Amino acid sequence: MKKLFSLLSIIGIIAISNCSRIPENNDPILGVWAKTESSTVNGKSAESAREEWIFNDVYLGRYQSYSNSKLVFYTDFKWSQENGVYTIIYGDPQVEDISVSLEQSSNPEILALENGSVFATRE
Repeated sequence: MKKLFSLLSIIGIIAISNCSRIPENNDPILGVWAKTESSTVNGKSAESAREEWIFNDVYLGRYQSYSNSKLVFYTDFKWSQENGVYTIIYGDPQVEDISVSLEQSSNPEILALENGSVFATRE
């Protein structure tokens, strides 16, 4: 019985000591970003289009496109950050990969394209 207890103790110590911690990602881009466009005909809204990017802490995310509040397209993406520039690489060839920068000084925070135009705003 002593040998069994000793063996289990050694196995437990080895198992616990081999666990590694996953580094915490506190990147400011984490969360939901959106872009909404609507068209009007004779003063009434005719159609609305909304795009959402959901960034998570393991450098992955989900892109969703809505038309009149109905989901019409979605795909996953990978993202990375280098020198303040975020690169979004989509899992679907229908969507073109893109690079944006985060502007935290504006309210609401925005993701801007290289030419300075607004790509999406924080939700």
